[in-house]
Amino acid sequence: MKTSPDDANQRFTVELIKGALNASRREMEALITRTSMSPFIREKKDFFTAILNPQGELVVSTSLTLAGNLIDSILDSYPLHTMKNGDLYWYNDPYFTSGAVSHLPDMVFVMPIFSKARVIAFVECWGHLWDIGGRVPGSISPNAKSVYEEGVMIPPVRVIQAGVRNEEVFRIFTRNSRFPEMLEGDLNSLMAACQLGKKRVEDCINVYGENNLELALEKTISQTEAALKSQIDQLIPEGEWAFRDRIDSDAVSDRSYYVDAILRHKRGELTIDFTQTDKQAAGPINFIMDESVPKFMLGLYLTHGMDGVIMNAGFTRALGAIKTSPGTLLAPNSPAPLGLRSHTMFRVNSALFGCLAQAMDGAASAASSVYVLYYLRGKRPNGGEDLCIEGLSVGYGARNFADGLDAVYYVAQENYPVEFAEMEFGLEIEQFSVHCDSGGAGRYRGGCGIMRDVRVLLDEMTLGIRIDNCRYPAFGTNGGKSGMPGGVIINPGTTGERRIKPLSDGTVVKKGDLIRIITPGGGGWGSPLDRPQHDVLDDVLDGYVSIKQAKNQYGVVLSKDGLAIDLYETKKLRASRPRAPEMFHRGEYYNAEDDRTPQNQ
Repeated sequence: MKTSPDDANQRFTVELIKGALNASRREMEALITRTSMSPFIREKKDFFTAILNPQGELVVSTSLTLAGNLIDSILDSYPLHTMKNGDLYWYNDPYFTSGAVSHLPDMVFVMPIFSKARVIAFVECWGHLWDIGGRVPGSISPNAKSVYEEGVMIPPVRVIQAGVRNEEVFRIFTRNSRFPEMLEGDLNSLMAACQLGKKRVEDCINVYGENNLELALEKTISQTEAALKSQIDQLIPEGEWAFRDRIDSDAVSDRSYYVDAILRHKRGELTIDFTQTDKQAAGPINFIMDESVPKFMLGLYLTHGMDGVIMNAGFTRALGAIKTSPGTLLAPNSPAPLGLRSHTMFRVNSALFGCLAQAMDGAASAASSVYVLYYLRGKRPNGGEDLCIEGLSVGYGARNFADGLDAVYYVAQENYPVEFAEMEFGLEIEQFSVHCDSGGAGRYRGGCGIMRDVRVLLDEMTLGIRIDNCRYPAFGTNGGKSGMPGGVIINPGTTGERRIKPLSDGTVVKKGDLIRIITPGGGGWGSPLDRPQHDVLDDVLDGYVSIKQAKNQYGVVLSKDGLAIDLYETKKLRASRPRAPEMFHRGEYYNAEDDRTPQNQ
């Protein structure tokens, strides 16, 4: 079939506009990085940018599997015909917006873009603000029992109308923060990014025309939709698969909570049923999950490596119904706290991978651990607040073609450099190393977590910590082993050594105390006995695997100095090991009393 010159030119124009929109979005990100004030945004890069069509469908964005209903609640409150050029809308209320934002510190700004007096697109960005009020500095506490303890909630408001800023709203909001100047700087940065994005899209309209922009917006979405539908048809047979994964606790109680997924493929439609998920928690692990979230998770995984495919509303169009039940972890009733919703969001992802592994004969990634955060709160000698909120990396699950990623802090964000942390906060970093043996053993090894030793320099501080995957480590797939858990030790190796709960707040530490934070690893993929011997040796030399576990887990015997493989002993040991891989493997810390994985049904 021949392609006409007009068709070829159209496709070429669409790709040029898609590239221009992505460049505009990245320029918004660069502006936020340069002008924001808080460590969470400036150093950790905890922000998101996007361009959407007039219906509020995502077209280009940062590849974070967060909600796609970013504009819906704004359009409910401010219909398109009431919007004016220069308007800017603002919100952070998860309940009012049906999960468009998932916890209060993520502050969202949205700006319409006009062409010939009508809205033709939207630009959007959000950033995680340092402190928005609430019961503790930093706003988020593992001990929160209500969303009202987590900060100020703002429903969608028009904070700039036709270019005129509502200063009263800003004064009310910044008055509720312990760090008002930092907060105002971040708000100005995010609003400036929206202004920049608006200008760049207007430039795109001037170059390519209104009709071509509208065509490119739709084609970009439909390309993604077609790609995902094709992958589903090729990779997932018709059938039904169920999986349940557990969260260690909700911090308020010691009980665990589970996310339950049922994946169904029938007559070309893929649906996911989460209605059997556990009831909502008393603590802050609740997650208001818009239906777009699991669709983005599946879409990104099934289309990874495909040229030209980007995360957008095409994923939501390609997949069928997503079902949840009110009053559960994924559809909590207000005012359930939401601050640690990532614990549940990661279990949604791992439950989907568990279903895919069954549907695709093991050809799915193993589970990843939830990233770690700690909070140190105290007073500086001058009486000012000292607040350190640091995100720490963990191990990600092995893939069916490669090892898991080591020491990753979420997918699009960064760790603080040691020098920055020491300069900004009342602490000293004495160790930052790999958590050896934490990656689950397998043909492909799970990613390793880290160890970070933090020395307290102020007279007295309180420690809040959130580490998951300790009771229920990240599972291995297709015979791979689960990752190792993490933990927190105060003053390790001394007479004052004490362990604290990995999900807790309010622990008092004093000047000179050492806090050792150990983060968990990701699950492995495939039988460890199938891992090439020289890969195991490389892991030992790199500090990812110990000599002992090279023998115990992988059946590889090394010389006493760990520099060479004993080929004879290795061959004999591997030949003596059983080789009956399971689809899933849970570590010794996992209690599978009601697990829905196949071998435990």
